[in-house]
Amino acid sequence: MEEKKLLAIFGGSFNPPLNSHFSLAQQIVNEYENIEKVLFVPVNSKYQKKGLLENEHRYNMLKLVCDKNKDFLVSDIEIKQDRQLYTIETLVLLQKEYLDNKICFTIGTDNLKEISKWWCAKELVSTYKILVLERDEDNMEEIINKDEFLLENRTSFIKLKENIRSNISSSFVRDKIKRGKSIRYLTPDEVYYYIEDNNLYNLL
Repeated sequence: MEEKKLLAIFGGSFNPPLNSHFSLAQQIVNEYENIEKVLFVPVNSKYQKKGLLENEHRYNMLKLVCDKNKDFLVSDIEIKQDRQLYTIETLVLLQKEYLDNKICFTIGTDNLKEISKWWCAKELVSTYKILVLERDEDNMEEIINKDEFLLENRTSFIKLKENIRSNISSSFVRDKIKRGKSIRYLTPDEVYYYIEDNNLYNLL
């Protein structure tokens, strides 16, 4: 039987989505032949994060870009819930929805350091492959070797090849907007014009 292609889940606030988010997602598809697509999953606005824009706007911005790329999808699985789901709850629901794919989950090394504290962490890492993006000066192997839980589940973690690293964050972009500066070329054009047309972030 032919092995199912992987669907890489890329969760986050996407507040707003940046060029670096999409560059990274494209690299994931390019580098791994067994990964068919990247599925963007914006968090629910009930997630406790200051300055988080409404669900509708963050979803719309992602969709404008994803609709123009055959390698990208976007899901409203979290934003349509009454509460913010735990990661494993999201993955279970997505696996039921995408039966023709196997699910893998994308995290940064910042989250790798904390994943042992996540809800149902053991079930999460034993059920799903975790694609790890090294951030700043982090080294995935060093992080794993210092943590007993990560070492026990070493085979679950896959390091992304040749990371695209960017110091530009969504908070940096939001600050630019508040200060009346241009964010052109920091976000895709679709996102740039959507923010302008809807006068987003100026009042946050």
